[in-house]
Amino acid sequence: MESFIATAQRSSEIADAAAQHPEKYRVLTGERPTGPLHLGHYFGTIHERVRLQRTGVEMFLVLADYQVITDRDTTARVRENVHGAVLDYLAAGIDPDRATIFAHSAVPELHQLMLPFLSLVTEAELHRNPTVKSEFESSGRALSALLLTYPVHQAADILFCKGNLVPVGKDNLPHVEMARVIARRFNERYGDVFPVPDALVTASPEVPGLDGRKMSKSYGNAIALSMTPDETVAAIRGTRTDSERRITFDPQLRPGVSALLSTAALCLDVSPLDLADRIGDGGSNALKNVVASAVNDYLEPMRARREQLAKDPELVRSVLRHGNEKARAVAEVTLVEVREAMGTVY
Repeated sequence: MESFIATAQRSSEIADAAAQHPEKYRVLTGERPTGPLHLGHYFGTIHERVRLQRTGVEMFLVLADYQVITDRDTTARVRENVHGAVLDYLAAGIDPDRATIFAHSAVPELHQLMLPFLSLVTEAELHRNPTVKSEFESSGRALSALLLTYPVHQAADILFCKGNLVPVGKDNLPHVEMARVIARRFNERYGDVFPVPDALVTASPEVPGLDGRKMSKSYGNAIALSMTPDETVAAIRGTRTDSERRITFDPQLRPGVSALLSTAALCLDVSPLDLADRIGDGGSNALKNVVASAVNDYLEPMRARREQLAKDPELVRSVLRHGNEKARAVAEVTLVEVREAMGTVY
């Protein structure tokens, strides 16, 4: 607890410093394109990225297509998911002239950093990583080497561009800590090359899925940003609630009802308790109508922009081509510095 409190305090100080001197910071963030981006992504990360961009902080956004296969056997639809994510980014307000949007697999120099980085951590440290442990436990199958080394791969994502600021929720702090450990150990062993990145702990709310669990593509309980209004209504109407007519907010005893209230409350910027009181004895039908209207109204401007952007078939390819080229140029410079520091230039 004390460690998290210290981290949160440090994060607050960094946020103030970044607001005053954005030119001193470079953010690396992104996601695995395992499916369409959803409301959880928007409220959890994308909204914060747009805010940081507006302050003038430089941003690298990785669509980690290689990391799709950490816990699955196929890359089916990964290209479609990457293209969809780019459209979602642009529709939400990410400016490709101010943010570098790139695909993992397009930057081989980034992955070459994995070799020296792997020598800097132990197997025990990798096994202790919470994401590795949870993914292993939930997958029900043998731990792949790629999943085991996932935290080191994320460190390479952060450090290849010398990112020094990583916006995360508290559950992802161990990944930033691994990057910090690797940066320090490399610098101690070979000489100063990498900045030691700091976590920017965001206060972004966790958006519950339609069934009360965490909103997740793998659970099938998400409202995708790319859904049509009718698809959104159908998804919400298909949500299981309960037979009690009075609408109350109780995540433990009424997960379905409470998840719907939380979702609408985020879109309406109100308290879920107040929203429950407002609906009162209207029952689940009234609740679902309120939620569907709130979500569709909130997403309408983004959906309109997305639809307009999608009319240009070259746009996404152009954004990725430009981002891939810039990311690779940055990675090449970093790799040269690493090889010089290690004495492996021939």
